Amino acid sequence: MEIGLIKKTSIAMLMVSASWLVGAQNNEAPLELNLDKAIKIALSENPTVKIADLEIQKKKYAKKSNQSSLYPQIDAIGQYSRTLKKQVMYMDGAFDMGSMLTPLMETAFASAVDGYVPGTVSNAIKQAEEAAAAANPSSGNEGISIGRDNNWTGGLDLSWPVVAPTLWKSLELSSLDVELAVESARSSRINMVNAVRKAFYGVLFAKDALHVIQESYDNAILNYNNINSKYEQGIVSEFDLVRADVNAKNIKPNLIQAQNAYNLASLSLKALMGIDIDQNISVEGSLLDYEKDLYAEILGIDTSLGNNSDLKQFDIQDEQLHKTLELYKAQYYPTIAISGSYMSMSMNNDFKFGDYKWNPTSSVSLSISIPIFDGFKKSNDIRQTKASIEQMKWQREDIVRNLNLSISNNVNNMTNFVEQVLSTKDVVAQAQKGYRISQKLYDTGMGTLLDLNTAQLGLTQANLAFNQAIYNFLTSKADLDKVLGIEIQE
Repeated sequence: MEIGLIKKTSIAMLMVSASWLVGAQNNEAPLELNLDKAIKIALSENPTVKIADLEIQKKKYAKKSNQSSLYPQIDAIGQYSRTLKKQVMYMDGAFDMGSMLTPLMETAFASAVDGYVPGTVSNAIKQAEEAAAAANPSSGNEGISIGRDNNWTGGLDLSWPVVAPTLWKSLELSSLDVELAVESARSSRINMVNAVRKAFYGVLFAKDALHVIQESYDNAILNYNNINSKYEQGIVSEFDLVRADVNAKNIKPNLIQAQNAYNLASLSLKALMGIDIDQNISVEGSLLDYEKDLYAEILGIDTSLGNNSDLKQFDIQDEQLHKTLELYKAQYYPTIAISGSYMSMSMNNDFKFGDYKWNPTSSVSLSISIPIFDGFKKSNDIRQTKASIEQMKWQREDIVRNLNLSISNNVNNMTNFVEQVLSTKDVVAQAQKGYRISQKLYDTGMGTLLDLNTAQLGLTQANLAFNQAIYNFLTSKADLDKVLGIEIQE
């Protein structure tokens, strides 16, 4: 019983601790964000940007790997072979062993014994050869086995390409690969900045829309309470009370939808920034803060394509094709290489390493390779590359044309949205004035509830249209900056 009680107490304490931790996390202070901070976090935490930066490192290592081919290559070589059947060498009358040995033996015998009989030694050798041939008639066809059972080889091998035109051109291509990776990473950052800016503006728009609808709902509730108070006093009819109640309840779904839109926009921003989606954030400011800078941004637009990332990547790829053409042409040139080796060999019939005799050998050579005929492969590769270069030329013209069209569309859109901001700003001022007048008229009994509701709806629509115009301008400006290749908003 006591053990069970202890377990239950421990479980209860754990549950209380867990609920306390969850509550502490939920009460955690939200992360305060402005546009610059959101962009900075995204550029440091988003996986897409990190992958692009790692791609640059990969290309740099690949370039260094290719550069290593310019240096001498030195290899240590070791080899052991076991002779299973030795090689046999045949003389086939190349020389007469008896004729060669007879003068030597006679001279040696004469120096040792005075008064020897000439021809004695040669006769003895001849008799020995005849006796051996009689004992083994086939011995004349037997060869001499050469070599030993164990063969050991060890040393160093050197190779060094002195003149290698194709290798030099491939190194230039590796440098362009690094340059292309750097520009691709810059493009990733530009795209990320564009996405974060639009997501941030989306949160501000959802936040302002929620505020507008919340204010409309609060006004509807306030009107309902006032009408209810007047209805209890018998000043207004029940019909006005019902209509005020219906009007407030009709706004409630819009309020819920606006809250959901704000939550969804916040989740999108957090996902782009690469932070935990459970992290509470608080976006500073509102769209109205950007309204004062719209006109200056229209006047200060530079529409040149010098920093467009897509065009820069295309130009690098075009340069790669020209370098590839040079590489194919370089295959017609001869190549020169230096090679050398230092070897030490030993042959033995046992494994007594201390008694081995090693015989060193070394060599240095200069080799030249001149291409003569390869079935027209190089010439066809050159023609194919020239055709690709011609394609790139026409593709670039099409890209520039489309980019200029995109710039023109964005600039026109921004101009139109500025005009919408100006017009809707005046509408908001008039709608606010009309709502105040209709409210006073209704309070004094000179206006109807329908006029008040209509004025309230007009004010809500004017505010939403004003915020929409600012949001549209900011997103068009973000898209224009993306086309122009602006990484971070100045």
